[in-house]
Amino acid sequence: MLVVELNKENFEYDVNSLVKAFYPEEQVKILIPESREDTRVKLQEQVNIRADFYEDGADVFIDGAFYRWSFDERTQEREGAYKDSFKRFFYRTLCQVTGKSLPWGNLIGIRPVKIASGLLGQGVDEQEIVEHYMNRHFVSREKARLSVDIAKRERRILSQVHYQEGYSLYVGIPFCPTTCLYCSFTSYPIGSCRKKVDAYLDCLIKEMEHAAAQCGHRILDSVYIGGGTPTTLDPGQLDRLLTSLKNLFDFSPVKEFTVEAGRADSITEEKLKCLYSHDVTRISVNPQTMKQQTLDIIGRKASVAQVEEAYALARQAGFDNINMDLILGLPGETEEDVRRTIDRVTELAPDSLTVHSLAVKRASRLSSWIQENGVSMLRNTDETMRIAAEGAGRLGMKPYYLYRQKNMSGNFENVGYAKEGKFGLYNILIMEEKQTIVALGAGSITKRVYPDGRIERSENVKDVALYIEKIDEMIERKRKLLTDF
Repeated sequence: MLVVELNKENFEYDVNSLVKAFYPEEQVKILIPESREDTRVKLQEQVNIRADFYEDGADVFIDGAFYRWSFDERTQEREGAYKDSFKRFFYRTLCQVTGKSLPWGNLIGIRPVKIASGLLGQGVDEQEIVEHYMNRHFVSREKARLSVDIAKRERRILSQVHYQEGYSLYVGIPFCPTTCLYCSFTSYPIGSCRKKVDAYLDCLIKEMEHAAAQCGHRILDSVYIGGGTPTTLDPGQLDRLLTSLKNLFDFSPVKEFTVEAGRADSITEEKLKCLYSHDVTRISVNPQTMKQQTLDIIGRKASVAQVEEAYALARQAGFDNINMDLILGLPGETEEDVRRTIDRVTELAPDSLTVHSLAVKRASRLSSWIQENGVSMLRNTDETMRIAAEGAGRLGMKPYYLYRQKNMSGNFENVGYAKEGKFGLYNILIMEEKQTIVALGAGSITKRVYPDGRIERSENVKDVALYIEKIDEMIERKRKLLTDF
């Protein structure tokens, strides 16, 4: 464990994120003046890093070595400059101490492309934006150019979206066949929850009715049914959900209707026919890897053969926009394993490919696995990222959205690639936060985007039983947020 002591609050998130990025194998504990006294007494003698902040700078000690940061407020012109300046200093110091740098520099947010989007909107030259990433945030040239490339493509794709008068819809189905090793999403094994599904759908449809009444005058641009795994529903339940959805909302302007089928062990010919009959335009069939040994380790019950069979069934059903998700950095996988996965996926030729860098979540079983097997078993490198990007290129795909998460293997990113005309509109909207997204179901979060860019949220409870019990409360929360929408 690395213990970090700060003499003031409001820096703990940034410091924790940067320290964890440089020392991914370590747990990081932050002490601030507001920390509990018993915790401070217990960890005081174990402090590895200390930062004492002053009005004009800070004194930083790392394993006994002293580093001084000076802040000249006269050279700063904007709010937040003190913290940003410290983050640059702290990043450079950690580079010096560890002898390494990070591909995304000192950027710790999940939406690094928003920087490029904002600067493009101001008319800033592309090369200047690349230099901004590199000089201000120490981002590698490759990642800076990727950000600009994606930002340009996003602007083109979103040019037909109704930001002010429109909205998008998310519907959450929080059930899965099983819970994967790396997963921290709120999901419930369908085997033990079968009796709750119909009651859950009752409440979900009730929530739909109220949302449709409030948003009926708005243009619906995209609809995304995610989870969990929506195709854990049986065909009758799936048909009931989609019939209600299509009856309640005006789908005539919808540009994209996605259902995340996801797990191959939940996909059947009958379910695919149901989705297709309701005009679903885009689905996912997600292998994560095409190495059977890894699938067994992470608890994906569908075999490689089942993935290929599910994909073939989806094509036979008529789907011409199929996404596949992959995860790089899975336990024990090497560059050669990733290359074999990419080769098998390119043979299938999906229409889009979402390449995730494994993120280690505290709430997942992966955290315990790492303690037993070591973080070195999670190998994600520049080479694995390159292999995936080249595979997408061979399929004629371009990167169109990007996001990052905490504790990502290799400190890389998640990138969506797609063929022209097959870009995932909802994926871009959820990252860019330019349009209101009305979210329904347990664990979902509605985001209202105001004309001035302000964002307010309404969260539904995560627990299925509690969602069913408190559905009227969830509806009332959303009603208040969407008043005058």
